[in-house]
Amino acid sequence: MSAPARFLLAAGAAGALTFGAFACADESTSLRPSAGAKPQLSATDGLPPGVHRQYGTPIKLGDGRARTYAVIDDNAGGRTLELGVALDERALDGLRAPDPARPTHDMDMYDLALPERAAGAFQFVELDWNPKGHGFPHDVAHFDFHFWAASRAERDAIMPDDPAFAEKAAHSPPAADVPPYYVSPATALGLPPVAVAEPMMGIHWVDVRSPELQRFPGGDSTRYQPFTRTFIYGAWDGRFTFMEPMITRAYLLAKRDVAAAATRDEVIPIPTSPAFPAGAFRPDAYRIAYDPVAREYRVALTRAVGGITGGTAAAH
Repeated sequence: MSAPARFLLAAGAAGALTFGAFACADESTSLRPSAGAKPQLSATDGLPPGVHRQYGTPIKLGDGRARTYAVIDDNAGGRTLELGVALDERALDGLRAPDPARPTHDMDMYDLALPERAAGAFQFVELDWNPKGHGFPHDVAHFDFHFWAASRAERDAIMPDDPAFAEKAAHSPPAADVPPYYVSPATALGLPPVAVAEPMMGIHWVDVRSPELQRFPGGDSTRYQPFTRTFIYGAWDGRFTFMEPMITRAYLLAKRDVAAAATRDEVIPIPTSPAFPAGAFRPDAYRIAYDPVAREYRVALTRAVGGITGGTAAAH
């Protein structure tokens, strides 16, 4: 595969922004949970009566493990209130360092099964570890959390050897379905969409307000604000297919080290699509948190209003 392209985003007040494309998945590794493993049910860990957190099958990550979870409200017939990924403390240690033999596509990819009772359109979570990032401005060690509303088979079929690859890349979601402030890099640059389509992913739509796409006010106009966290929508063949928080390892670690409990749990509102995802669970925010009792980091799709309690609301 060619090296990740660099492209220019220009939209409204955001101005002209240099932005790095996303890493390909063709050289990644995959670790899938074993078939038939039983989901794990946690204690209520401070959740309201009748609400519990159910975990999916864990996988090894770093020196620890990663697993999905769903917060289930049995008072409302098993409604899903939140869907996320939990990383235990050790999972952020012992992660693979950058590989000099993989100068561009240096990423490890893991598929995580959802908890048994998780309801909604999402089918699995793809967790990617990028030890050196994947191009400016996301050129620091970070995780990608892809919450897929398509099957693994559909994802795996997004490959350049598909005779219809270019046609499917050019088939954008309807304009009415696009979340506010989000833009395809192909549209911004006037490039053919196939030029920015990533194998096993599709096209990453970005929020032009993302901090790492903004220059520092005053001073050196070539400097951009640092990347810590951002939120992506993925699209392929005419529809949105995943929602993706991208978060640096350093930002997650900082959640454990803060003294104030309130700042350990951050809820960030996101623009939403009227058509995506389908079903009853319609997240309009994402959570980044550290639980000192469970000793785990959590990254989740959630509801800013009507979801589980806790968390400090954050601006975009």
